[in-house]
Amino acid sequence: MPRVVIFGPGALGCLFAGRFALAGIDAWLLDYDPYRAAQLQSQGIIIEEEHARKVALPKVSVLPPTAPDLILVLTKSYSTVQLCLPLNAPVLTLQNGLGNAEILAARCGSHRVLAGATSEAATLLTPGRVRHAARGTTTFGAWDGCNTQTAVTLFQQAGFEAVLTDNPRKALWWKAVISATVNPLTALLNVPNGGLLDTSETRSMLRGLVNEAVRAAHAEGIQFEESMVEMVENICLTTRTNISSMLQDIRNGKPTEIEAISGEILRRAGTAGLRLPKTEVVYRLVSAMEALHTCYNP
Repeated sequence: MPRVVIFGPGALGCLFAGRFALAGIDAWLLDYDPYRAAQLQSQGIIIEEEHARKVALPKVSVLPPTAPDLILVLTKSYSTVQLCLPLNAPVLTLQNGLGNAEILAARCGSHRVLAGATSEAATLLTPGRVRHAARGTTTFGAWDGCNTQTAVTLFQQAGFEAVLTDNPRKALWWKAVISATVNPLTALLNVPNGGLLDTSETRSMLRGLVNEAVRAAHAEGIQFEESMVEMVENICLTTRTNISSMLQDIRNGKPTEIEAISGEILRRAGTAGLRLPKTEVVYRLVSAMEALHTCYNP
């Protein structure tokens, strides 16, 4: 039986671990919190979809097992450097933000790294209970020669649409453009994804942020065939009830990934001599929200 290790018990981590387990794969969901790990091991992972509710029973542990066939990293970006990664197996990052693949490559060798993005939409309702708001596509590729076949086979076995790319950096930037728009705006406005389409003001902000992120991508040699404004608007429409990960973090008083998303885009744009004023505003506002929460809720 193939074995998959999933780092990160958030919305997507629970979704992937649950679906892998339901497909008969030996799925291990890793959680740094031993009390929550014990709770999830006892109750299972609950996946709620529009017309179905499934309970999956992946193994939940603080420590990884030996000899996995695939390691899937879905932790927050600020935790990447701290992960205790098993040896030898391919490591696939589908995390938010930019820079995670580089960190993993430095830690375990670029020849083991797969990187990409997923448009699966999920909201964590309570620990281990996730609402699968919309099905999507998971696109990834080898960072530097890593074999991709095992990962593709496992994702397809679990019922996910998996697409290989020979340009994983483009897939990461594609997701970064979406994340740098949807995440901070929904967090600041306290609305689900679809709320960004409901007024001319929010649509204007959305388009401005998309265009700035695309400029930063172009500066790194990344070109998109499709209109990214239309792409982001369509994603907001198809996932309109979904609560973005950044809004979930703000509501729960947790650190956000604003540094790895908007902050990293600003740093890369600065290196290229670009100014992104709209991105800088939302970056500073979300950062201020985090700091104020820490000040007033020590």
